[in-house]
Amino acid sequence: MSKLKKPKVYISLALLFVALITFWFCLPDPLFDKPTSFVIDDEKGELLGAAIAPDGQWRFPYDGAVPDKFRQCIIAFEDKRFMHHPGVDVLAIGRAIKQNFRHERVSSGGSTLTMQVIRLATDHKRTYWYKFIEMFMALRLELTYSKKEILALYASNAPFGGNVIGLNAASWRYYGRGPDKLSWGETAAMAVLPNAPALVHPGKNRGLLLKKRNRLLDKLADQHIIDSTTAQLAKLEPMPDKPLPLPQVAPHLLEQFKAEYDASSHASTRLRTTLKAGLQQQVTDILERHHRMLRANQINNIAAVVLDVETGAALAYAGNIFHPGDAELQSSVDVANAPRSPGSTLKPLLYASMLHDGFILPNTLIPDIPTQIAGYHPENFDLGYDGAVPASRALARSLNVPAVKMLQRYKYERFYDVLKRAGITTLTQPADHYGLSLILGGCENTLWELTGAYASMARVLHHFNRTGRYTQADYHHPVYRPTQRTDRPNEKNGLLDAASIYYTFQAMEEVMRPGEEMLWQQFGSTQRVAWKTGTSFGFRDGWAIGVTTRYVVGVWVGNTTGEGRPDLTGINTAAPVMFEIFRLLPVTREWFKAPVDDMVKIGVCRESGMRAGENCEHVDDTWVPAPGLRTPVCPYHQLVHLDASGKWQVNADCASPDQMRHQKWFVLPPSMEYYYKARNYQYRTLPPFRTDCGVAERQQAMEVIYPKDQAKVYIPLEADGNRGRMICNAAHRQPGTKIFWHLDDRYIGETHGQHQIAIAPSAGMHVLTLVDGNGSTTKVRFTILDKETGH
Repeated sequence: MSKLKKPKVYISLALLFVALITFWFCLPDPLFDKPTSFVIDDEKGELLGAAIAPDGQWRFPYDGAVPDKFRQCIIAFEDKRFMHHPGVDVLAIGRAIKQNFRHERVSSGGSTLTMQVIRLATDHKRTYWYKFIEMFMALRLELTYSKKEILALYASNAPFGGNVIGLNAASWRYYGRGPDKLSWGETAAMAVLPNAPALVHPGKNRGLLLKKRNRLLDKLADQHIIDSTTAQLAKLEPMPDKPLPLPQVAPHLLEQFKAEYDASSHASTRLRTTLKAGLQQQVTDILERHHRMLRANQINNIAAVVLDVETGAALAYAGNIFHPGDAELQSSVDVANAPRSPGSTLKPLLYASMLHDGFILPNTLIPDIPTQIAGYHPENFDLGYDGAVPASRALARSLNVPAVKMLQRYKYERFYDVLKRAGITTLTQPADHYGLSLILGGCENTLWELTGAYASMARVLHHFNRTGRYTQADYHHPVYRPTQRTDRPNEKNGLLDAASIYYTFQAMEEVMRPGEEMLWQQFGSTQRVAWKTGTSFGFRDGWAIGVTTRYVVGVWVGNTTGEGRPDLTGINTAAPVMFEIFRLLPVTREWFKAPVDDMVKIGVCRESGMRAGENCEHVDDTWVPAPGLRTPVCPYHQLVHLDASGKWQVNADCASPDQMRHQKWFVLPPSMEYYYKARNYQYRTLPPFRTDCGVAERQQAMEVIYPKDQAKVYIPLEADGNRGRMICNAAHRQPGTKIFWHLDDRYIGETHGQHQIAIAPSAGMHVLTLVDGNGSTTKVRFTILDKETGH
């Protein structure tokens, strides 16, 4: 080779290399970068809702599945040799050039579907130069993408008139259903729209659109894709009218998806959720119906969540009613994910925690008496007291005072940690900020997380019965997108053991349903539900959460503004909605199996529900959670010494042992006994001591109910500026016994029968002394707070 030819060869090779590099990298990356609409589907792919793209276009994300009808229609109409050419159809280009010269204008472009994809991706002008570039890029596109993918790119990005881009969006906007559900006539209309979207769309020139569609149907018949009868029937189908609104079945979940979407992940803005479209619509209808009734009481908002126990997946998610045209309702607020006061809905978690940690047995008696703890004065909803109540009944009846007593014993710091580990993220303040009010709604939770916590408890119980193991993976937040279970190391006892959860659900099942008075148990088709209601302070929030072996339903009712309303209670507003939703779900009479592998059988005192001691007269062998072995022995039974008649107590000062009758007796402290005996007629008070007996060994005969020892009390000022009065209460074992009251060693009066007295102490520390007619004495110290100094 001569020296003169070598440079030409090198230049040629260099140009060829540059051409190859240019060819390989000529496609934009990404091919389409325009913003897409956020779209959510149900578990089967049915559209639940969509939001318009940021640029004002209805542009659904890329969908690789193109219905076969549309594939055949678009190929027949736009590019009959699409499946065979390499991206450029030479015959179509030649025909286009010939037609353009004949008409002395551009009347045909000769573009293949592949070339049209390039034009859609690049927005090239329609000139001969750009036509050449499109051909060049189309050849490159065919090397990387399959024919199926190219067709899907076209269907996802072609203009369909107005601000509608892509087959998916067009099908929903013009026909109100997905493209896979369109008829031949409807699909043919969709196929001809992109050919001239600015000129022909359903809003105008409908006659021209009709002719194009019918010509396509004839072509399909000529190619034997459809028969002539199908073509004729398809021609009778009406053309689409004005665009239809897209479904808004789960608008709040759509906004949740948008808020949680991470643009940097390059994930699709279309999500197939775990929701069931039919159930979602039925739940929405129930909420709307109850909303209309609740508005009469100026209660404007309501939310509901339905979860699958096994997976924690949301089957229905109604974050609120949806009335975008009524700004007063604030229905755009997703209350299911808004922190609200939970009322009493945390009580089951406390009950289960105390069982798990060996503080109580299922029916341990809990004090239910007037209580004041560091200035905190909880009250039951009915303002009454039982004196003492089994823990399970306290939960079933949602009694506040026993719940506070239980938390005081369990320690709110420990319970705070349990809630955190159970997946509650809304406790943003330290434990001391909430204190004992934590159990009565003094914190904030979301319906989403709280319903998820109940589902986690049910999941733990199921999995333990199945595998005999615990794993922290059972505690997780609810999900609305399909996820795979992540395995975590097994734990010895778990956050809550299965037996404790089982007894918690047993207690929750005993709650009386609204309007049914336990009659539901007589009907075999009725769901067995463990459920709990909650009402926040000031009647601002009504809650109801129910659990079955397969589902959890949570309902919240209230106002997004936080305004309280009379009768806005969980039992009156949320519970009826919850049970109506349960009636939508498949009925099962199966119940949670008792996890006997996690239980022990011990002797339990029938009266106190505690581990039986030697003086317990009635002992039942009962299965209890294994940690129950650590619970204290019953302190309420003692051996009482009576005289021969059984009417008097005696001791060694007044009777010899051979003259005594020894009897086991159930004895509560005086303050508990005072209220307990009024509600439990079988309770027997202790006989009094015989008058000739000494007092040294006598039990505590009386007790101050209010104020408690070391209490701090604030007494507000009256209208005249003077400090008001406080009512002191005491209880005595023996009816009719007189009590003499002294304040700071100064006699202030006597009572008998009902032991109450009003006093007006000054600010500072005081001593209240009580002496009964038998000479027994008790004292309490308390402090009256000064409003100005705060102490």
